[in-house]
Amino acid sequence: MSVAPSRRFGRGLVTATLLLAVGFLMVPVVLTFVGSFAGEWSGVLPSEFITLQNWREVLGLAETIGSQRSMGWNAILSVGGYTLAVPSELIFSVALALGGVFINLVVGVPIAYAVARYDFRGDEWVNAISVLPLVPGVILGVAFLRAYPDLAGTSFGLIVGYSLLKAPFMVMAVRSEFESMPLQRLEESARSLGASWPRTFLTVIVPNARSGIVSGAIICWTLAAAEFNFSYIVWAKGTQPLALFLQRHISNSSFTKAAAAVSMFFCIIVVITVLLQQVGSRGFDTRG
Repeated sequence: MSVAPSRRFGRGLVTATLLLAVGFLMVPVVLTFVGSFAGEWSGVLPSEFITLQNWREVLGLAETIGSQRSMGWNAILSVGGYTLAVPSELIFSVALALGGVFINLVVGVPIAYAVARYDFRGDEWVNAISVLPLVPGVILGVAFLRAYPDLAGTSFGLIVGYSLLKAPFMVMAVRSEFESMPLQRLEESARSLGASWPRTFLTVIVPNARSGIVSGAIICWTLAAAEFNFSYIVWAKGTQPLALFLQRHISNSSFTKAAAAVSMFFCIIVVITVLLQQVGSRGFDTRG
């Protein structure tokens, strides 16, 4: 009996396609990270390895001038003549994006639950609005300047803007998780054991949707940290968000220094992703 070509070559073809796609996406990332330790990058490949000067300049550990200024550092503790300082732009940007994620969690998770669990009048409109971005970052930034001049240029204004722009990603990720769960059966079981509705939601429903919540949080944080259009329009002065920090180095620095700035962002994404996964696997489990 002859074997169908799809069975003979299908798995290998799918595997090869997957490896090619992953390789195609990873090569620029790897090359950028390698180039951040190069002294020169004028051709196809970087050269003059290995130097840490690019990283020192990006992190503000070496002198820079003008538009190429690097990450500022703020002293937070001084003991016995030693000063502990933190990179202000990095901490500022991480806090802004996490603030947006917090709002997305508080607002987006209940919306996703309501859309997945209940049928109500106008639910299709709630569903459409919740999963579609309200406006692009440029338009939202201009609207903030006109409608909320007191919020524009403030940290809280940036947090609110990030949460509005990225809320659909949280709702979609969590909603798909809720739709795969027997919500009504879980609720009825918990209520029959004497649990109130808030306790049922927080100790039964939310922990079972952990993977969707963590995925939504990671997506929202990553996109918020790299949100340029809204940040560029709304930000006024002071410590810059990370997106403007990256734009400054990509536009006004050498290619190797820009590679170091982008590589630093990659490292931050990896660290925050791991931390969010750890917090999600422990912090959302409120059952004890």
